[in-house]
Order: sequence, then C-alpha cells, then structure tokens
Amino acid sequence: MEKNLEFPDLLRLIDERSTAFRAAVAAAPSLDAQVPSCPEWTLFDLVKHLGGGDRFWAAIVGAGPADAPPAEAAAARAALEVPREREALLAWLAASTQLLLSALREAGPDAGCWAWWSALQTPRTSGAVARHRAQESAVHTYDAQLTGGAAQPLPTEVALDGVEEFLFTCVATPSAWPHKPTAFDFHTAEGRSWRLTVDGDGARSTRIPAPTAATGEDSDAAGASIHGTAGELVIYLYDRIPADSLHVDGDAGLLDLLRAWEPEE
Repeated sequence: MEKNLEFPDLLRLIDERSTAFRAAVAAAPSLDAQVPSCPEWTLFDLVKHLGGGDRFWAAIVGAGPADAPPAEAAAARAALEVPREREALLAWLAASTQLLLSALREAGPDAGCWAWWSALQTPRTSGAVARHRAQESAVHTYDAQLTGGAAQPLPTEVALDGVEEFLFTCVATPSAWPHKPTAFDFHTAEGRSWRLTVDGDGARSTRIPAPTAATGEDSDAAGASIHGTAGELVIYLYDRIPADSLHVDGDAGLLDLLRAWEPEE
C-alpha cells in the first residue's frame, strides 16, 4: 500500500511549487492578464490569493487549536497589503511562502489547528494544512503557467498525492448524498486508484486496487469510473478541465451531480 508523503516532502513541494509559481508570474506578459482557468481573476488577483492564503494559514497554524478561524488569521487577511510593482510583488509572494513554511516547521506535523474541512478523513492538524497547501500551490502554478500560455503537467509526486488529498479533504463529508447511493472510481495511469462512495451517510473515499487487463473492473460497483494521469485527475477535480477531457466509463451524468452537490455542514 502506498504511503502518504512525509511532512518534510510536503514542505519541499510547497517551496518547489511556489518557486515555479513565481517563475510563471515573472515570465507572464502582464499582471492584468485574465487567468483562463479562473476567468474572474487577473494574474495579480491569483498572486494575491495564493500569497494571502499562505499568510492566512501561517497565522492559523501558529495560533494552534481553535473552533473557528483565530483572530490572528482574520487580522492577517484583513490587513493584507499587496504591492502592484512586479518585482516587489514577487518578493512579497516569496516572503508569504516562507511565513507559511516557518509556521509549519515550528508547529510540526501533529499540532492541532482550525481547518474548514470535515475531520471525517482529514485531521485538523498542521500536517494536513501542509498537504492541502502543497496542492493549492501546485494547482495555482498550473493556473499561472496557463495564463502565460505554457501550462505544464503537474509533477507526478504532487499529483499522485493530490487525488487522494482532494477526495479525503474537499469531498469527504457526513452530510447525506441527496441522490441514489453510488460510487465513483478514480484510476490513475500511474497505477493508483480510489473509490468515492456517496450515500445517506455522506461521502468517504478509500484506496482500491488498480484495475488490470486480466480482471477488468466490476461495472456494477461504481456508477462512474474516471481514468487519466494523476495530474489530469487533480486538474479535473479542481474544475480546470471538463470530464470529457478524460476517459469515463459508466454514467457520466453522475459526475454532474457530484460537481453540483453542496453538502450541508
């Protein structure tokens, strides 16, 4: 069974993806360019979002266990001052990442903190924050590269962790699925697979064996099965590409229901 990435690896990936993000911003023709994958944002807005998010989560991790976003984090977001000049903006962004990394290193992976996600499959810890921020950095690097016209595939290491992180963090919920119970299988070309089950008890995911040519798939077990590289699946899950960009077996309409579902918290 594949293991999750270790805490030092997550910190390294945050640093690496943030460096790649800054390189894409530095190379872009204009900070006012529209981000194709986030059409309501300019590249400047995207930078503000990622850097502000780093500072927000640094304050959350530093504040320790809490039942709501701590005052320190709210104050950091409210007082956000972002320079408009590109070099100053890049320096601000680099400093934002270092604030997050420093807070995570100081806390260690097991420290408790507030988080917006359900604790059903992802703990509310600094280690889980690091895992999620690695994905935020990776996906927004893709956004920035796409804005500059040269999007690159997500690195395999971060993408393989990203499929599970999204399912466990962003999808898992105890809120009842409002439709007929079903399951969604996600299969990566790299050989890892997961099953997302949705029913009256909510949504939860588990790792499953990858299908083989010899065994095929149990078509009755999953309402829909989605196949692609790990990077493609992450970009799909974050709503950057449509389902028809991937190979889908079963009822593709179920994916529309999953996309539209807004669980009650």
